[in-house]
Amino acid sequence: MYQPLLTSRYLMTRMIPLLAVAAVAMCVALVIIVISVMTGFLDMVRSSGQTLMGDVVISHPIRGIPDYDRLINLLEKDASVAAATPVVDTWGLLRMPYPDEQTRESEQVQIWGINPATFSNVTGFADSLHWDAVPPETAATLRYRLILAQPDAAMEALDQPTRLRVLEATADDTLSDASRAFMEQTAASLTPHHLRVRLGSLAWSPEQLLTVLGDEHWRALHQHEPRLINGDLITNEGLTLERNGRPAIVSGLHVSKANERTSEGTYRVMGGGHWWMPSHEATLTTLPIDSRGGLLEPKSIVMPFANEFSSGVYVIDESRVMIPIDIAQDLTQLSAADKVDPNDPTQIIGSVPARATMVLIRGVDGVDPIALKQTVESAYHSFENTHTSPDFDIPPFGRGIGVSILTWEEQNASFIGPVEKERELMRTLFSIVYLVCGALIVAIFWAIVYEKTRDIGILRSVGATRFGIVLIFLLYGLFVGVLGALGGIGLGWFITTNMPAIHEGLSEPPLWLGVSLLVGAGVLTLWSLWNIRRGPLLPLLLGLLGALVLTAAGVGELLVRSAGGIVLWDPSVYYFTAIPDQVDWASAWITAAGAVVCSVVAAAIPAARAADIDPVGALRYE
Repeated sequence: MYQPLLTSRYLMTRMIPLLAVAAVAMCVALVIIVISVMTGFLDMVRSSGQTLMGDVVISHPIRGIPDYDRLINLLEKDASVAAATPVVDTWGLLRMPYPDEQTRESEQVQIWGINPATFSNVTGFADSLHWDAVPPETAATLRYRLILAQPDAAMEALDQPTRLRVLEATADDTLSDASRAFMEQTAASLTPHHLRVRLGSLAWSPEQLLTVLGDEHWRALHQHEPRLINGDLITNEGLTLERNGRPAIVSGLHVSKANERTSEGTYRVMGGGHWWMPSHEATLTTLPIDSRGGLLEPKSIVMPFANEFSSGVYVIDESRVMIPIDIAQDLTQLSAADKVDPNDPTQIIGSVPARATMVLIRGVDGVDPIALKQTVESAYHSFENTHTSPDFDIPPFGRGIGVSILTWEEQNASFIGPVEKERELMRTLFSIVYLVCGALIVAIFWAIVYEKTRDIGILRSVGATRFGIVLIFLLYGLFVGVLGALGGIGLGWFITTNMPAIHEGLSEPPLWLGVSLLVGAGVLTLWSLWNIRRGPLLPLLLGLLGALVLTAAGVGELLVRSAGGIVLWDPSVYYFTAIPDQVDWASAWITAAGAVVCSVVAAAIPAARAADIDPVGALRYE
């Protein structure tokens, strides 16, 4: 039992094993961080795909699926189907309401025509709506617009005390008795134009404006913009795709270039809040395609924005807009229509129902998507077989270019597949660092064997076997691997879970951090200079190196701060607006186990060298 005793003694009495422990810890932490981030990407792809599309998708692009209501009824009769909803998927141009004709531009957008009620049952649309209240900066702008839009009669309706409060609230200087008497005399003579201008100057302070106007005039001011005092209207308008009785757009948060992401991960509206999309309208244009693939005349509609949604997937949030399904059907020539006699266009011989290009299906909790896909296929076959109308055909399933039925993962295979391959590639590439770690352990242990040659000779001379010597160093490697793996797991967990905070710190570096680093560098420099008188060179060298590192870090931090920070996580590059901050524990423990095995294998080489040392030669070793 001397092996554990000697192993613990070697570990506790030497600093050099700490280098091996640190090397293992750094390697483990590096692999855990990289794999966790990549796994976070993959999980976001999967969760967002299922959230945005349900579990199974029936699709027939361009031509669409007619009589989809009957198909949905057939699907929802099955106990494994929780809900289904139709979608019209097409592309178009959205002419944005930016300031003037020179800067106004059109965004290419993916248009989803949806039934809001059933769409929310299948997807997480209701939870993705971003605005539940008017942003403060936008509220001030909307109030200013309301004040300027008031008719003269409304301004004249302000009573004498209110007019006086308007004058007092907008006065630049503290009112003297003479000034107040003058204001009382002139308050009644204020023109509606002057009242509007003075009230407009209070638009940035709602509390002050309420105090000046009073409750009655405050409510009258907001009667044309109830969203200012009732945030639920914004959510309800987004859920119904309707604003002030008009069909409306709910656009992805990044379709508008006026939504600026802050370092805290929130969003603010640029232009002093003026370009908050739910207070504007835009022109949506599509280029319909007929059943033969030919282009039809472009169709346009002016629609207000009701809300904006944030799915968490940047490529979706920058390109997709939601509109009512009947509007999308009209824009794409998929709405219900009369069927005319080809020989006599004046004769109506039937009718063709509205069509949808996709039907999204969500299964009940716990249902396997593959099993649900088989259920949907059976329901579609029944849908085909029970079709009786001679006016239109049902597109076939599984033959040629007919209808496709895919799970959400199969539907997104072109995106999920590459992400999975990238994760495995990163796992393989970063696992190569174990070779470097193993080489470092071999070098450190070889040096220990060289240093302990005489001790090994003494052990052999008192009866220690070659296997016993090997076991000492294997235990040594095991302890180094275990300590390093646990340290690496802790370091990897700390960095991964604090990734958003680290990113925030880099985007807005605190001034105190740079100053503290420079102060620390100064202290180390003084300590190193003080050690010159004591003679040892190592403390002087280590102190100067530490001071140099801290100085570089402090100066770099201040330079980054002066440059406005560094945005490492650009959603337009990494696809997602949120930074993964969850550890992939399965991969973490596998990585830790691999590090332990690598440490033991690396320790076996110097262990074998130690076992081969001749006891007599070792005792003579100087």
